[in-house]
Amino acid sequence: MNSRQRRGVILILLSVLCALGAFAGVLSVISDVESKVGPETTAYELAADVQPYEELSESQFKKVEIPERWIPETAVTDLRGIDGKIAVTPLRKGSLLQSDMVVDRPALKKGEQEIAIMIDAATGVAGKIRPGATVNIYATFDRETGGTRPQSKVIVTGAKVIDVGRLTPLDPDQDERRRGTTEAVPITFGLGTLDAQRVAYAESFASHVRLALVAPGGGSVPPADRSYTLDGDKGGNG
Repeated sequence: MNSRQRRGVILILLSVLCALGAFAGVLSVISDVESKVGPETTAYELAADVQPYEELSESQFKKVEIPERWIPETAVTDLRGIDGKIAVTPLRKGSLLQSDMVVDRPALKKGEQEIAIMIDAATGVAGKIRPGATVNIYATFDRETGGTRPQSKVIVTGAKVIDVGRLTPLDPDQDERRRGTTEAVPITFGLGTLDAQRVAYAESFASHVRLALVAPGGGSVPPADRSYTLDGDKGGNG
């Protein structure tokens, strides 16, 4: 083999080594990408905005594929069972659906019934009452409907909120008791028969009905403290 042939063989070997090196580099890049991305899994995004307390359905979400290593542990990967649940906060279009964004709609217990009344949005709800919340229900009566003196009464303690409706504009001229109120929210409670009657009576005859949000397990009010009149107030600073 002469010198020219030897040079040719060396060039061929060098070419093969370079090709092997380039191939190894490509494999290394692919392996690095796969290690960073990994296998993908199914998740779901909001296809449109969802309001708080709104009932959810599968049609409100779209399927997306996300690398497993990047998906939060709370991400919902299966929409089965989402129907009938409600949003606990405003859900924005494009947000990834996570399990802590939704809750089961509160259910009635044995002996309870649903009753809904309109509550002044400003003084009765203030955006903090949600399904599943526990509230005390207060009613204030004027002289004509409450006797000789205006008074405030706790008509129901520990009432369970089943549903919170949409903000509804009111026509104050249709109800003298609501004069000055421009918006109200329908609130549905799960109550026993007697408490449902108390709420129905207050909604019909009280000048105002208000809700007081109470802590879990709270709501108890001693019988002596359930009625209040200004004349009978022995407390205060005076």
